[in-house]
Amino acid sequence: MSFEGELLRIREEIINNLPPEIIVNKIEFEGPEIAVYSENSDVDAIESSTILKDLAKTMRKRVVFRWNVDKRKDPAETEEYIRNLVNEDAEISAIEFDHTRGEVIIESGKPGLVIGKKGINLKEIRSNTFWQPKTIRTPPLTSRTIQLIRGMLKKERQTQKDILLEIGKRIHRPPLFKDLNIRLTALGGFREVGRSCILMQTRDSSVLLDVGLNIGNPNDKFPFFDIPEFSLRDLDAIIISHAHLDHCGLVPFLYKYGYRGPVYCTLPTRNLATMLQLDFIQICEKEGTPLPYSKRDVKQTVLHTIPLSWGKVTDIAPDIKLTLHNSGHILGSSMIHLHFGKGDYNFVYTGDFKFQKTRLLEKATVKFPRVESLLIESTYGGPQDRIPSRQESEKELKQILNSTLKRGGKVLVPVLAVGRAQELLIVLEEYIDKGFIDKVPIFIDGLISEATAIHTANPDFLSSDLREKILHQGKNPFLSDYFETVSAQDERLDIIKGGPCIILATSGMLIGGPSVQYLREMANDPKNTLIFVSYQVNGTLGSRIQKGFREFTYVDAKGRTQLVKINLKTFTLEGFSGHSSRSQISQFLRRIQPRPKSIIVNHGEASKCVSLSTMIHKKLRKQTKSPVNLETVLLK
Repeated sequence: MSFEGELLRIREEIINNLPPEIIVNKIEFEGPEIAVYSENSDVDAIESSTILKDLAKTMRKRVVFRWNVDKRKDPAETEEYIRNLVNEDAEISAIEFDHTRGEVIIESGKPGLVIGKKGINLKEIRSNTFWQPKTIRTPPLTSRTIQLIRGMLKKERQTQKDILLEIGKRIHRPPLFKDLNIRLTALGGFREVGRSCILMQTRDSSVLLDVGLNIGNPNDKFPFFDIPEFSLRDLDAIIISHAHLDHCGLVPFLYKYGYRGPVYCTLPTRNLATMLQLDFIQICEKEGTPLPYSKRDVKQTVLHTIPLSWGKVTDIAPDIKLTLHNSGHILGSSMIHLHFGKGDYNFVYTGDFKFQKTRLLEKATVKFPRVESLLIESTYGGPQDRIPSRQESEKELKQILNSTLKRGGKVLVPVLAVGRAQELLIVLEEYIDKGFIDKVPIFIDGLISEATAIHTANPDFLSSDLREKILHQGKNPFLSDYFETVSAQDERLDIIKGGPCIILATSGMLIGGPSVQYLREMANDPKNTLIFVSYQVNGTLGSRIQKGFREFTYVDAKGRTQLVKINLKTFTLEGFSGHSSRSQISQFLRRIQPRPKSIIVNHGEASKCVSLSTMIHKKLRKQTKSPVNLETVLLK
């Protein structure tokens, strides 16, 4: 059957499952969604009934309706109508129009007042303007990245619509083969940490899970794209588990070389990944290293990204459906559940995951519709990898901070801009607020403030406790007056010359950025302290210091090599990690529902991958495998 034939078949199925009073003008495949255009006027009566839900359930596809396109009010008139309808107490900060989707996006400080009692205001807007209202909360901190993305999408609405139509043709094409022949090929991140990239293939489809770069080893920076199994032309989709560069850093690279398919991830992941990719370009330019991609390629990535919510089933290829689930690692991080064929096979990729609730996030999901095989990380999967509880680590952090500050020293905490930084901001705000440590300046340097702004724009992805504080108690730890953002080089010099303080700076592995600049100036003073709170990849300066190295070199502005002696005290607090310990991995595997038949291990040092795989096989009686890069595993 041709694509046109499939479109005709779906049109007939939709019309046959709708009541005769709904008039269908046209049907389009807009990416994973089937958009039904109708001229019916009584929109609310239809949307408040079960008609649309019943249709989606019958079709087993994402069906959306676009009502009365020709009757939509002029945007200026619509905005005036909304502002007159909604009480000023709602604090509307912006109204934007998405002409391709027929949506009016209303940003306000109090979305509940925009919605109205029992949704009355939204019904009024829909009935009287024929725009579909969508409400979002005005974030308390302004994110330059989000503003950049919104401006880009607003300017390129028609381009994005054309992109979705092309993607839709590929997704909804008729499958050619009944035999799935599901294969997993390890392109990166197997028996190593870095450049995570997994190729999933059937006879009909080809999908990449994560496209990362290795930030610790410049010799093995890229995944293995140059193998016969991988074809950019045949690639149907990219799915990103989360926004750390070792999982998303090379997505724009594929657009540079001609990929024009979709990227699927959560909305926070899209925003955070864009921030980090643009920053990566800046770092390459400053250091004079070759750029793997340009800002234009990042823009292409954004235009082709389709954000998904957790738990929403989405068609991404003729024989593959995707559902994302919370992985508890960083904001918006997801486990990837792939459903192959018509109930034939289910595969779950954990990505980086945390099976423990933290101050910032809920713990990883354990319930899935079906799981035949599971791909699980092993960053801390070794037999000696006992991660202290968060309570133990917070207690130790308090002691280290107090002892350092009392002797007149400074504390440097190299952090990943996304995840560990926000966890520490919450903890430090509480320490000073409750008098657990002296009230000293807490300086935030690098991308931390921008990443934190993106966190405040996505409260629905935060832990229930933190969400309750922010949305209902009016207590937002990220807005504390204790924090001071560093924005210029001369400010860093003043901080280094100044008195006792706490410095949170990127990068978290001391491979560049402000954290290394602070370390150069602070390293020789034994009153100071260096605290690691995140995983240090082999080959990074952070990893070498953890292993006992007490000096390092760098090239100064005049091209001279300088030696730095490390006399400050160093600590590693692994309890703040966003990864699961070996015992947490075991708990996850015992509680996952349903139980997978086979388990594949990746994302860890070689010894840890093998050790965890062996332990799972012996203790849980599961078929296990720990592949190496370039190995292909036949799943079905």
